[in-house]
Amino acid sequence: MAEITVTEYSKKIGITPDALVKQLSKAGIIKNVGDTISDEEKMQLLQHMRDSDLKSDGVQKKKKITLQKRTARQRVKTTQGRSVNTVKIEIRKKKQYQNEEELKEDKDLKEQQETQEQPPQKSTEKPDPSTTSDEKKAEKPKKKQPEKKSKSYSDNNSKKADKAKADRANYRKKKERSELHVDKANRGKRKSRIKKKVTSISASDKHQFEMPTEPVVRDIVIPQNITVFKLAQEMAVKSAEVIKALMGIGVMATINQVLDQDTAILVVEEMGHIAKAAKEESIESTLLPKTVVSGKKGSRAPVVTIMGHVDHGKTSLLDFIRKSRIASGEAGGITQHIGAYQVKTKHGKITFLDTPGHAAFTSMRARGANCTDIVILVVAADDGVMPQTEEAVMHAKAANAPIIVAVNKIDKENADSERVKNELSKLEVVPEDWGGETIFADVSAITGDGVDNLLEAISLQAELLELQAVIKGPASGYIIESSLDKGKGAVATVLVQNGTLQQGDIILCGKEYGRVRAMLDENGKKITEAGPSRAVSVLGLSGSPNAGDGMITVDDERKAKEVASYREDQQKDAYFATQKTTSLDQFFDELDGAKILNVFLKCDVQGSAQALRESLESLSTDEVQLKIINAGIGGINESDVVLASASNAIIMGFNVRADKAAKKLITDDEIDLRYYSVIYELIDDVRKAMSGLLDPELHETIIGLAEVKDIFKSSKMGAVAGCQVIEGLVKHGSPIRVLRENIVIFEGELESLRRHKDDTKEVKAGTECGIAVKNYNDVKVGDNIEVFERKEVARTL
Repeated sequence: MAEITVTEYSKKIGITPDALVKQLSKAGIIKNVGDTISDEEKMQLLQHMRDSDLKSDGVQKKKKITLQKRTARQRVKTTQGRSVNTVKIEIRKKKQYQNEEELKEDKDLKEQQETQEQPPQKSTEKPDPSTTSDEKKAEKPKKKQPEKKSKSYSDNNSKKADKAKADRANYRKKKERSELHVDKANRGKRKSRIKKKVTSISASDKHQFEMPTEPVVRDIVIPQNITVFKLAQEMAVKSAEVIKALMGIGVMATINQVLDQDTAILVVEEMGHIAKAAKEESIESTLLPKTVVSGKKGSRAPVVTIMGHVDHGKTSLLDFIRKSRIASGEAGGITQHIGAYQVKTKHGKITFLDTPGHAAFTSMRARGANCTDIVILVVAADDGVMPQTEEAVMHAKAANAPIIVAVNKIDKENADSERVKNELSKLEVVPEDWGGETIFADVSAITGDGVDNLLEAISLQAELLELQAVIKGPASGYIIESSLDKGKGAVATVLVQNGTLQQGDIILCGKEYGRVRAMLDENGKKITEAGPSRAVSVLGLSGSPNAGDGMITVDDERKAKEVASYREDQQKDAYFATQKTTSLDQFFDELDGAKILNVFLKCDVQGSAQALRESLESLSTDEVQLKIINAGIGGINESDVVLASASNAIIMGFNVRADKAAKKLITDDEIDLRYYSVIYELIDDVRKAMSGLLDPELHETIIGLAEVKDIFKSSKMGAVAGCQVIEGLVKHGSPIRVLRENIVIFEGELESLRRHKDDTKEVKAGTECGIAVKNYNDVKVGDNIEVFERKEVARTL
């Protein structure tokens, strides 16, 4: 131990420095207050104090008496490897006793000190359990000071751990006893001191929490979507009260139910609080303004979208321009995806977007129109304007994009371009030669006639639009299409509108983000940068973004991740908000009513998945509902099959296949799996399956009519009507109606049909017969018996 001064050592053992100097001199050690003490001198002082009685002011203080009580020996078995050793343990308990006079003097001294001191303040510092026993004795004298039990163990480590544990327990016990122990003789004094302390508390220190006299009205800020649990937290009430208030307005909800803003505001006002609609201020507001593209602008290539009805030759026309065979590669000869290509012509570069023409791809065509400069409307000269042609015109007008009409298939014999002009003029698409503003060009995708005129018209229209964009700077654009590739991961087709997208940039696309690892052009070649009006395939995203999502480049990947996570949460909340809350009436209606067809859909690209989802969900009716369990992209794997099996769903793959593990599970569980490569075949099969779930219609057909001429009595069958068949025929076992003055008075079935006392199966018109009506004996002369048949007719959607 390091040497310390006399003053420091006196503080440590709890006596004054002068008293310590006196004790040292008695022990034969001459020291001053500032001198240091070595370990040997400390041991000499300790030995002196043990051998002699301490004296103070000439009065000898009696030491404490320690008694040791020896307990019975115990034997403990310890195992060391395979051998078993027996260790003898002898426990000795120590008790200390102190003189009563000395204890009384110590108590009187303590009471004097308490009366002189002010009421103690609460201290935030915790007492140090490492203080020595001498300091504890000087600070808090007690009647009994039990020491820790000493145990002898063979293991030194366990001995040290037990000693430390005993020291902590001893310290806690001493603290509790010093605070709670009160002698019987001084109990009255103790109570009086407590009363004095209580009366000395000022009025400002009183407990300030009181029961509110009026209900607390809070201002609650309501976002677009909020759960019942969070709404209850905002109002500081239990969730059960909010659920009760919702039931009061006719809404059945659970604690995790997502409420829309209007419903939440109504509930808050019903519960007596003030509701305020929240203004959407998200972390996007701090990130997106920094990514606004600014800089010097330059001219860019036009983005041209080709639209039109299915099989009118859109892809074939683009195929001739690109000198390739794209149409032959599409399933069924129709375009299933949005294709993006940049073509070099003698009039300059032109970026083409080829959108599908089938009705299921309405949303895809809308996305194509939203990011295009010019719309080429392809109309077959031999077919004229069709439903998807009208749709394309509406999308182009909604996007404020100029239209150039390409009248295709003029090489056919029955081609009539004037008919096309007449039909389009009804849609307010008037040709220039008729005084309008729309350019018409007659072309043939097979022979190439008129294609140059079409490209010249595109260049002319682009010059009139004066298309410009920022060439250098952060890139921004749209997601045209996205898919999942086993080797490449998430692949997104991006159309750059402003700035330059470079390899290594961090991009944010909807709820997906990532660093651009590689870029591929329309021919699959790697490129390092893409300027405005360029469509490229991007690798490196965290997932497949939705077609139509905006794309921006950001500087900080962490912020991009935060925005993507925020958007994903918003999308989930919006989805749960669309799930309607259920009332009891709706619950019982569902038990009795609609049948549900579950479909698990996997597609090759995101655009097809969205188009199929919208088309299939539109087939739902009140009697048969179609539920899309999942509409994902990529191959069918084992987890997809497990989910479909649990949901009792049909698995439908569009341009995808199941892997080996999934095929085995499908075979074992006998799950219905269907593959498709043409979209309308998939939709037709789903429509047929839903039609099979519809209850058939019952059609009634009157097959005969008999008139009652006489009534006979029979012991077995009661009243038997003698009839004459006047129309059609009467069949045995057919349902009948009894008519009296052309009013139905009974409906049942024939019990017996006889001809000349012989049973017969049918009686034709103009023949007499006997008819016994089952469970009915009130047939009278003049009644008519109508015989009919019921047939079930299958229904279709």
